Amino acid sequence: MADSSFDIVSKFDKQEVANAVNTAAKEISNRYDFKGVGATVELAGEVIKIEANSEERCKAVLDVVETWLIKRGVSLKHLDIPEAGPRLSGKEYKLDVPLKEGITSENAKKITKIIRDEGPKSVKTQIQGDEVRVTSKSRDDLQEVQRLLKAADLDIALKSGKDANERNNESC
Repeated sequence: MADSSFDIVSKFDKQEVANAVNTAAKEISNRYDFKGVGATVELAGEVIKIEANSEERCKAVLDVVETWLIKRGVSLKHLDIPEAGPRLSGKEYKLDVPLKEGITSENAKKITKIIRDEGPKSVKTQIQGDEVRVTSKSRDDLQEVQRLLKAADLDIALKSGKDANERNNESC
């Protein structure tokens, strides 16, 4: 029997992020509490740029964006919110929130350690760049690993990538 496998990745749907930011921008332009405060939000590459005339308004705009990201199914763990908060630039407050994806080597080691310590013994893990491949002869063991990782409190958003066997068949 062939081994089954899946990849653990940390990626977000760029179109869903763009939709969430555009919807948030529309809401901000129409909401009464944002009238006359110069509040704007836009997606520039992989950075959400927020501007307003006060620090509190910047945070309120960020809250609206976060709400729409959640509604669109994008994890807030993809946001790399600066600890310093909004910065003053002239008369405007600006907040640049980069989006992060990919698993760092440190987090990949944490994931493999969790699987090794708490997962089924037949499961093998392999770090491949910013992904972790999990392999086993038993699909039940792979499902157990997925449940284990969902229960683990990690500081990154994880997704199960395509089954590696399916991807190999697609490229043929």
